[in-house]
Amino acid sequence: MEDHVKQALEIVKAQAAVRNMTEEEINSMIKSLSAGIQEASKTDELQEKDSQEPSVDPKKAIKEKSITCLECGKSFKVLTKKHFAKHDMTPEEYKAKWGYKKNQSLVAKSLARERRKKMQDMELWKKREIKMPGR
Repeated sequence: MEDHVKQALEIVKAQAAVRNMTEEEINSMIKSLSAGIQEASKTDELQEKDSQEPSVDPKKAIKEKSITCLECGKSFKVLTKKHFAKHDMTPEEYKAKWGYKKNQSLVAKSLARERRKKMQDMELWKKREIKMPGR
């Protein structure tokens, strides 16, 4: 039995448990619900295909103060692993899908600049002398 028919049967079964229904009402309700569910699932499939087109050009998604997720169209300062999990993706899959380089950071330009400056100011590549007490 197809999924949409099973779903329609469940709905009608619940409705019949609440009120008295004739056999004719049950049959017509199953047919109409089944057709409606099937139509809704086709609409969802079409929307999924349409959603594969990005809302923004991938080259323009990374802006000065935000980055736009090409999957859902929302703007963020940083696209995180947690956000990609909502789309059932990893950052690597996202980058491959939308044509970004593997080492491309998915961060707003201004935030990346601030982080870079902060790391340069810290000069972690230089060895720091550890002063021992008493020496």
